[in-house]
Amino acid sequence: MAEIIKETVTTKEDSTGVVTPVKKEATNSQTTEYIVYFLFGILEILLAFRLILKLMGASLGSTFVGLIYGITRIFILPFEGIFRRGFTQGIETTSVIEPSTLVAIIVYAVLAWGVVKLIRILSGKPQQED
Repeated sequence: MAEIIKETVTTKEDSTGVVTPVKKEATNSQTTEYIVYFLFGILEILLAFRLILKLMGASLGSTFVGLIYGITRIFILPFEGIFRRGFTQGIETTSVIEPSTLVAIIVYAVLAWGVVKLIRILSGKPQQED
């Protein structure tokens, strides 16, 4: 398995005004935070694709559309039934507004933020403002 690079580069200006790069290694908790944000980011992108495909009335006959709907279905199930779906019948397609997808996008974004805050608390390091 590939090793995760835990290094960031910042710059430092000395007394003469010369800017030099300074390497700073990420801590384990920072690496975990990056992974959490990455995974939730992928989920958010998939949910955004689902929302757009539903709004545009994408054909279920497409493999890509079926894949996106299949992957994201489990993530919107907890939010089904909160609001009614809206349908608009066009000449060739039916556009669907799926409020459960919008709610899921918001909830998972807040959840990602909360998980990262919990990781920061559990790491025992001083908190810094974002």
